[in-house]
Amino acid sequence: MGFAKGELILEIGYGADCDDALRTEIKKIVATDFHENSTNEVVDAVLLWFRDGDGDLVDELMDAMADLSETGPIWVLTPKVGRDGHVEPSDIQDAAPTCGLSQTSTLVVAQDWTATRLVARKAGKR
Repeated sequence: MGFAKGELILEIGYGADCDDALRTEIKKIVATDFHENSTNEVVDAVLLWFRDGDGDLVDELMDAMADLSETGPIWVLTPKVGRDGHVEPSDIQDAAPTCGLSQTSTLVVAQDWTATRLVARKAGKR
């Protein structure tokens, strides 16, 4: 997922169903604790755990961008196909441009979770 030591990570939407092994691995890499829900610091990346029924994805993405550095990614973590709370990939593809974001990749990151990487669109690109 491209994390580096010392990066500040904001985590949104954590719940009992989240993959603790993935969280532990990311924390080992960055060697810092996650910020939760909001912070007064600019963060290097956001982990957004999002399930069908969690609300409006556009609103969640806009909130996530408030504390994010200009070059930082938002990783939208969603339950895999067939799991409770699965989010259709098209829902993420539709929400991203509304927030000025572009989807760059999707990875299987845990047994039950997929991660979609969103980044800010380049200002000069058309």
